[in-house]
Amino acid sequence: MAVPVSWAIAFTVCGAVACLAAALAFLGLAQVRLAGPAAIERDGLATGMRAPAWSLRDSAGVVHTSPPLLSLQLVVFADHSLKSFPSVAEGLREVLASGEPVEVVLLLKQPNPVAEPVLAELGLSAVSVLQGSPALYADYNVRVGPFLIFVDSAGLVRSSSLVNHSWQVAKLHQLARLPVAAAQR
Repeated sequence: MAVPVSWAIAFTVCGAVACLAAALAFLGLAQVRLAGPAAIERDGLATGMRAPAWSLRDSAGVVHTSPPLLSLQLVVFADHSLKSFPSVAEGLREVLASGEPVEVVLLLKQPNPVAEPVLAELGLSAVSVLQGSPALYADYNVRVGPFLIFVDSAGLVRSSSLVNHSWQVAKLHQLARLPVAAAQR
């Protein structure tokens, strides 16, 4: 018995609609997984992980590297967000004033000619501004800012988190100075 052409067309259309619905459901699940507070908790690199290695020049031509030459480096991911969080700027000033050997660098995702003037306005002219890239941000698994990652001279992440307040910067700095447990390496 032959199947009418209209049934074959209807069956094909229903199949195509079902495939489209499945694809949209999959994309919706991916969007939910990549958005919201739970997704942001997975941003950055975990303590004990190896941080990406890089060598970049600041605007004065000074080469900065990761792993750092000093015992601790604070990498700040905050393209446009630092001015919106004055409490974070206060926390960064406290890290710089701590007297400890900490190199603080602002890693930009793309060129930003106002970054250095804004840092100077915030009292953070000691922070070196480095031109990174979207790929380097991806290597650090950073999507939002301000995000801070402390890296030691061995290239290991000592602490990392999204921050909004000076006390969070202080807590990350405190955690970065703790010894890394063998289980975290």
